Amino acid sequence: MNSTPSAVDRIANTFQLLTPAGVETLGAIYAPDARFKDPFNDVQGLAAIQHVFRHMYESLENPRFVVTGRIVQDAQCFLTWEFHFAFKSFQQGRAQRILGGSHLVLDGEGRITLHRDYWDAAEELYEKLPVVGSLMRWLKRRGNS
Repeated sequence: MNSTPSAVDRIANTFQLLTPAGVETLGAIYAPDARFKDPFNDVQGLAAIQHVFRHMYESLENPRFVVTGRIVQDAQCFLTWEFHFAFKSFQQGRAQRILGGSHLVLDGEGRITLHRDYWDAAEELYEKLPVVGSLMRWLKRRGNS
């Protein structure tokens, strides 16, 4: 069995160095029947997870992750991260950043069986979009008053 801290190091490095070609090698860090859930996806199985990452590279310019922290306990961990990218469809070339975290549960071989991403889609994404952004900012102001 891989020690959890070294498995987490390997996983964090894989995310930080991930490229479009590297999506095909995600089987090294994900178990075949792993589950991935974020604000937009809830998929099961390596092929479906690879599809999510392929779509990320197709939809965004220069997406990359920077792991900023980690908490490891037994066979699970929580990674905090920054996701850097630019939109392809508008504000082209303008750097964007989303802050979030991932709860990962690992199997006995140090592969991910559950990957759950937590980030605020309203603040981190929707507020940056034309039309929807003004509505989201208005709703936020109304909710805070």
